[in-house]
Amino acid sequence: MSRQTNGNRSKHSQNFVRVSTLILFIILSIGLIFSVAKSNKVMALVSTYDHLEIFADVLSLVEQNYVEDMSPNTLVDGAIKGMLRALDPHSSYLTPQLYKEMQVETDGEFGGIGIEITIKDDILTVVTPIEGTPAWSSGVKAGDRIVKIDGLSTFDMSLIEAVRHMRGKIGQPVTITVVRAGLSETKDIIIIRDVIRTTSVKSDMLSGGWGYARIRNFSKDTSKNLRIALKKMEKQNFKGLILDLRNDPGGLLNQAVAVSEIFLKKGELIVYTRGRSPSQNMEFTARGETGNSSYPMVVLVNHGSASASEIVAGALQDLKRAVIVGTQTFGKGSVQTIIPLKGNAALRLTTAKYYTPSGRQIHGVGITPDIVVNARSTDQKTRRGKKDDKKSSVRDKLKAKVDGNSGKAKLNKRLIVDLENDYQLRRAIDVLKSWDIIKSIQPRKVTVSSN
Repeated sequence: MSRQTNGNRSKHSQNFVRVSTLILFIILSIGLIFSVAKSNKVMALVSTYDHLEIFADVLSLVEQNYVEDMSPNTLVDGAIKGMLRALDPHSSYLTPQLYKEMQVETDGEFGGIGIEITIKDDILTVVTPIEGTPAWSSGVKAGDRIVKIDGLSTFDMSLIEAVRHMRGKIGQPVTITVVRAGLSETKDIIIIRDVIRTTSVKSDMLSGGWGYARIRNFSKDTSKNLRIALKKMEKQNFKGLILDLRNDPGGLLNQAVAVSEIFLKKGELIVYTRGRSPSQNMEFTARGETGNSSYPMVVLVNHGSASASEIVAGALQDLKRAVIVGTQTFGKGSVQTIIPLKGNAALRLTTAKYYTPSGRQIHGVGITPDIVVNARSTDQKTRRGKKDDKKSSVRDKLKAKVDGNSGKAKLNKRLIVDLENDYQLRRAIDVLKSWDIIKSIQPRKVTVSSN
């Protein structure tokens, strides 16, 4: 009996030791995990301080040994700019002067040329010229790579510095040197600065009962003006809509949301942002009551469609509200936050990225159309080329008779719709026609004969 009792005690002790060992192991494992995580943070902090010590050494060596006397402020500012340049094209350091210029309104004092730019593959690149502006009239094209501004190389310029160089007094010229696909040499384009005034929405009724609305940029009244245009179309009993976002560089986020919700149901997700900080994670959904949004719809896009345009196109595509037609969009979908610093300077920092309702990242990718249609078909390019050759001499003679200012005004006054030369628009109309035809097809009963 005692032997059995002792045996049971022994087994109980062994089990207790095993359980205790297991618990101790789990506790030690958890502690180890936390200590590793903590040690990683400590190591990262130590590594940062090591690099800061190297930076301090370099700064001291430059101050003491560089061939010319340099201001410490100049050296530190240069170091900060270099650090931010290593991040992305849209993050930058705003010196007190640049920050002040950004905050102060200068209506009537400064003019621009009317282009949206970014830095792509480390080169200053035109997203799109804004229609009706000096850049548009001077022949600047989406995708042009600006290598010089008034003879100054742009390879070490930030976006803000490039904008500053192109901005100036109204009536004064600025020369940009561009590299363009298809040209073997660089091209100098002289542009006369002017006040940039654009109408964000233009609309028309096309034959066949199709409505057409073009958004040139997303400014404060864009959604309001689009609603007005749609009401006019409704009075004319339009059957479907073509929303043209080609060469639209974007603009205000709230207007991209407001335009999207015109065509969506209440509560549907339009776009969301994600960043490292939870405060940067936001969602934007359709609010309020929408009008009649059951009509077929096509959205036209191209490489000049960016930012807010891509938000609208991505939302309408993901939610199956419209067919996207055209070419791949630019891929500009990041959020910048302005953070004030000491000494009246500021930091412009990319803090989040935009995502479509289905979770697609816009930045660096863009929106892929449902139906890819290039600007002109091969056959049309050939026909148009021959036609242009025949008319070129007549055109040159006419241009010679026109006064410079009158010629400029003529260039700016373009037709809202040019079906003859707009192949993508014609294809968009074909899509709407097909939609109408397919909808009218009645299902037929199939009878199976039994023999």
